[in-house]
Amino acid sequence: MKNEVLIQTGVVASATASDGRTRDRVAQLLLMRGATTAAELGAELGLSPAAIRKHLDAMLAENLVETRELRSDKPRGRGRPAKAFVLTAAGREDLDNNPHHYDGIATAALRWIVEQHGPEALSAFAASQVRALEQRLEAAVVSAGPDPMTRAEALAEALTAEGYAANATTIASGGQLCQHHCPVAHVAAEFPQLCDAETEVISRLIGTHVQRLATIAHGDGVCTTHIPAPQCVPAAITVRTDND
Repeated sequence: MKNEVLIQTGVVASATASDGRTRDRVAQLLLMRGATTAAELGAELGLSPAAIRKHLDAMLAENLVETRELRSDKPRGRGRPAKAFVLTAAGREDLDNNPHHYDGIATAALRWIVEQHGPEALSAFAASQVRALEQRLEAAVVSAGPDPMTRAEALAEALTAEGYAANATTIASGGQLCQHHCPVAHVAAEFPQLCDAETEVISRLIGTHVQRLATIAHGDGVCTTHIPAPQCVPAAITVRTDND
């Protein structure tokens, strides 16, 4: 029963965090675009009409957005006139107080890099951003010795000191490194190259191939990296022939 409660609590916490990130993205888009329809927001963010209405209704109830009737020179058909959503003064203030309020600028900058120089340039940029982090973490991991799990535990401690709230555990198939915080989750949701660059750093520091199983950027509650157990390499088999 206790385990069931813990699991349900974790699911609720993950869903709540995901909703918060999505609502931040809605607010950022309204800030950049101004008056925008629910359909346009849903198309940009990859959300269903029901999902986008849920967030907009909540923001309307909290006076973070308001609606405006769209003006159009085209003849209006039957049904209700289309409405656009805009941030209120309270919505802008809420966004300014959000620690991620610069994510919109960062996202726009990364889009510009892709448009002007291609995805390879974005990957190079992501690698350069984690290079300094890797150098800081390396000092803590090198002294841990060659064992991958021992290095993972040292890496988790170093990542926690960097604000990632990380821990490493041993499991039947090897081990896993969990990060409970991601400082670039909002931006990485659109640009997974940031997660890829971080995964490569983890692999180099631990000294073995690793695999990302989940990321906060894609709505999971924790960034989880699997560390496979060392595999025994079979000895070479000598095949004798009649000529031997």
